[in-house]
Amino acid sequence: MANGYKLQIVAAVIIFLLTIHNLYLKSELVSLLNIVKTEQIRTNLGDHQKQSHSVLIYNRIPKTGSTSFMNVAYELYKLNNFRVVGLHVSHFKHQLTTGDQRSLSQNMSQWSDLPSLYHGHFAYFDPKRVGADLTPLYINMVRNPLERLVSHYYFLRYGDDVLVKKVRAKEGDTTTFDECVAQQLSPDCDPKRMWIQIPFFCGMSAQCWEPGSEWALAQAKTNLVSRFLVVGVTEQFETFIEVLEELLPQYFTGATKFLQDSGKAHIKHTRHKDPLSEKTIDKMKKTRVWKLENDFYNFALKQFNSVKTSTLEQKSLKTAFYNYEKVRPK
Repeated sequence: MANGYKLQIVAAVIIFLLTIHNLYLKSELVSLLNIVKTEQIRTNLGDHQKQSHSVLIYNRIPKTGSTSFMNVAYELYKLNNFRVVGLHVSHFKHQLTTGDQRSLSQNMSQWSDLPSLYHGHFAYFDPKRVGADLTPLYINMVRNPLERLVSHYYFLRYGDDVLVKKVRAKEGDTTTFDECVAQQLSPDCDPKRMWIQIPFFCGMSAQCWEPGSEWALAQAKTNLVSRFLVVGVTEQFETFIEVLEELLPQYFTGATKFLQDSGKAHIKHTRHKDPLSEKTIDKMKKTRVWKLENDFYNFALKQFNSVKTSTLEQKSLKTAFYNYEKVRPK
């Protein structure tokens, strides 16, 4: 009887110990699963953060100083360890076909071993719209619309002071812009040729490229403030670079110093331009296209000045303008 009682006690102790052991194992398993889950969340967050900064797109507008800008990028890519990829759009000029948008977006999302800056003369597009799991950062730069058109007009005829031996499309044509406008001698001085900055921000939609479209202007403004990290202006090129160095140090660390040391803020200039008459300026400013493009330029300028002021103020104070408080649980 005593032996049976002892066996019951031993059995009870063993059961108790096994129960404690099982509870311990379950507790350890739960802890392990929580650790794995936490690490997975951190990994996913890290991957998301990496992806959100891994693709930078500069859909550069012709004759806005984009060559000078890209000279900075090509100077810094080794120092800051990023890739630079130029895109040349051929048959549809500045518009990518839907198929090209899709394949390009997929390539950008998969080619992620290095942060990459893509640049080219193409309009804005959203990779998510064509099915790619990619949210790139967009940047750009705009210029006074009439000055941009005049610069382009003379560039076609005289070229620049860098590629001096390259034969331009209208080489030998000495017609001034004033004469062209007065006599309507060439489509190169047609006010509709100013219609480019709005569509570059508006996008690939057909209506974006209809000169004088109010809808395109509204869409361009919306995209500028919601889809672009920052948009500079040609007239404040060096300040734009300074702002980018603060906002995107992964790409632009050392950019300001490079410009100061090299003196290459503007690396090429159109070789010849005649000044415009007041009559020509007045005539161009009466057109619907100029009014909308100028509206957009002033909108972009105001936005840039706001971003510039806050960014450079923060740079001088060396502090964030926010802090965490009332965190529960601690």
